[in-house]
Amino acid sequence: MLVAVLTYVGYGVLTLFGYLRDFMRQWKIEKCQNATEREEQKDFVPLYQDFENFYNRNLYMRIRDSWNRPICSVPGAKVDMMERVSHDYNWTFTYTGRVIKDIINMGSYNYLGFAQKAGTCQQAAAKVLSQYGAGVCSTRQEMGNLDKHEELEKLVARFLGVESAMAYGMGFATNSMNIPALVGKGCLILSDELNHASLVLGARLSGATIRIFKHNNMQSLEKLLKDAIVHGQPRTRRPWKKILILVEGIYSMEGSIVRLPEVIALKKKYKSYLYLDEAHSIGALGPSGRGVVEYFGLSPEDVDVMMGTFTKSFGAAGGYIGGKKELIDYLRTYSHSAVYATSLSPPVVEQIITSMKCIMGEDGTNVGKARVQQLAENTRYFRRRLKEMGFIIYGNEDSPVVPLMLYMPAKIGAFGREMLKRNIGVVVVGFPATPIIESRARFCLSAAHTKEMLDTALKEINEVGDLLQLKYSRHRLVPLLDRPFDETTYEETED
Repeated sequence: MLVAVLTYVGYGVLTLFGYLRDFMRQWKIEKCQNATEREEQKDFVPLYQDFENFYNRNLYMRIRDSWNRPICSVPGAKVDMMERVSHDYNWTFTYTGRVIKDIINMGSYNYLGFAQKAGTCQQAAAKVLSQYGAGVCSTRQEMGNLDKHEELEKLVARFLGVESAMAYGMGFATNSMNIPALVGKGCLILSDELNHASLVLGARLSGATIRIFKHNNMQSLEKLLKDAIVHGQPRTRRPWKKILILVEGIYSMEGSIVRLPEVIALKKKYKSYLYLDEAHSIGALGPSGRGVVEYFGLSPEDVDVMMGTFTKSFGAAGGYIGGKKELIDYLRTYSHSAVYATSLSPPVVEQIITSMKCIMGEDGTNVGKARVQQLAENTRYFRRRLKEMGFIIYGNEDSPVVPLMLYMPAKIGAFGREMLKRNIGVVVVGFPATPIIESRARFCLSAAHTKEMLDTALKEINEVGDLLQLKYSRHRLVPLLDRPFDETTYEETED
């Protein structure tokens, strides 16, 4: 309660000072750094309301140095970063010319460590680059359908265990452009409250009615399904044409895993459709990296639309949709991102094919299987150690996305800066990406992280946690010694 109150007070103080500074800028007491309307356009209707920029000017600007840091190397387990400084409180940055070397990368979605500049994936992509070039310069329906695209889609379908699959050039567009092709006016979308922006945008563009259920709450979802079937459409009371449930495999800000068996049970009970976004879970969950469906031991046939991206576990770009052949044939004709978007770059396609074959063991090695196991071990070890230290951690024990709660606005920038001083690169997240009082640092584990790297990062996190007083948890796990680890064993500690 004290932390929550202090967080609100912190935002209140920032807002008050923001109004004061805006007043001083208006009366030319303080130099105005932000973009303003020109004098000759003062009488025009403004393009956007000035208050919309209030948060950026007065809150985000104070800690802007924690974001958009320029990386100048492969985003692997370690990265190199260009050093920059600001002499006007983060309004502008200048580069010193120095490169900060070997920063431990705890923020990239490089779950299986395929983002690398050497190895079989890089060699295969380089060979295809010399054969096909970098760009396709056409859509799939015109002159942009390569044999490599056909090979990729057959491989993806086999990997997922579905009849057919289709690949797209952008993960975000896979959601935002395909949902409108599947549902429209007279349809109902039931969306988890913490779904990604791409799912939210796709749902809004579709023109369907959208209703939100509480995060991973099956009672909330079932109530909405019951109401939808009993009451039908508003005013007319006609039955809905389709009911589509939108969920994610792993939620990227929470680190939680969808309760898929229960979602599928409800879907079958109420005869609705299920759209599963596996952007963060494909490759990262399941004994052989086949995602949340394999993690729960379910059949891919129970999921109507299996969507995922190649941007994370496969170290590439783009997205895919898998499912029944009729569904994919329909999307090839009616999906905007299939008809109008330029097709995937050939070297990117080869990176996906090579990394996917590695995960499946079709390259003749067990490297892929070892990476999936290494990621699972790193995840459990990292989460357990953070809990032992007394941090509040969100999410599922098997999720490689690890949110560490910061809460107070001042601690967002402070945590990012202190970690960078210690050569650890982390992602800090605040409002509007999270609820206003739930600011956090988000760690993403990778199979490329060695135990030494994780121990170094944990040592520094522990030190910064003491410095910034981030160890909010009243319950600390008993450190793992010579006994078997039991998740339910807690030791009560003093506040």
